Amino acid sequence: MPGTEVHLAHGPYSAVVTLRGGALRELRHGDRDLVVGFGPDGPVPDYRGVICVPWPNRLADGTYSYGGKSYAAAVNEPERGAALHGLAIHRPWKVLEAAADRAVLGCRIPAGPDYPGDLELSVTYTLSADGLHGMVRAVNTGAAAAPYGVCPHPYLVAGPSPLDDWTLDLPAAAYLEVTPDRLLPVGMRQVDGDAFDFRSPRRLGPVKIDHAFTDIARDGAGLARVRVLDPLGTGVELEWGAEWPWVQVHTGDKPARPDRLGLAVEPMTCPPDALHSGTDLVHLQPGQAHSAGWTIRALG
Repeated sequence: MPGTEVHLAHGPYSAVVTLRGGALRELRHGDRDLVVGFGPDGPVPDYRGVICVPWPNRLADGTYSYGGKSYAAAVNEPERGAALHGLAIHRPWKVLEAAADRAVLGCRIPAGPDYPGDLELSVTYTLSADGLHGMVRAVNTGAAAAPYGVCPHPYLVAGPSPLDDWTLDLPAAAYLEVTPDRLLPVGMRQVDGDAFDFRSPRRLGPVKIDHAFTDIARDGAGLARVRVLDPLGTGVELEWGAEWPWVQVHTGDKPARPDRLGLAVEPMTCPPDALHSGTDLVHLQPGQAHSAGWTIRALG
């Protein structure tokens, strides 16, 4: 679909990025999918690959206060009474740059009754021999300070085996417990002795996860990695930097089929409902910019 998406290629990697939510619509290594993709038309299912900004995950009731003023965003998850995954998914995007292996998509979030800042956003997707590199940059071009958080939302695919048979390597020592009905934060829990302890890689099995993890082990360069491996020998890795102290992991559980198609791995600059808690919330001053990057690569 010329004009609404960009096709990228480099070596064995290929990708499609779309103006719908600034999303990564497809990522392949040779003949295998590395993410759960979606078609060229219609709404993006399950927020696959979108850029969630200026908050990731859930904002309870869609209302919050900032700088002494009250704001209200549309509740787009009515069954849980939440404004889910920010505002950029509802805004028009445009192609700022396009090349054989690189695309830059842009979006503006204006100040209004749902947000105090005026953000100019860009997401850069680049393919290389090392995989897909993503980078989100936000600039507050408005006159007032603005609360800010971001995450990409890919569903990783380890291989052709069922998700239950995949092995997960998730080097996180703590997670945010949530309410069973609205999935809103309750408090921190350690993973020791818990079903969510994947610091030693092991089979996912039937466990259901839709939680934010933190206290993540990193290498000397501050990089963290989550890996999922198929028993047939393939896998995929998502790597991110110190800008993202959190990662949301979701086993893609649905009340009806198709179910558990992939594992959502979403580096986050702040946890769910951060506009209420203030935890790790970025406060973008007028003229200030924030950038954060990640990489998805094939294993095996």
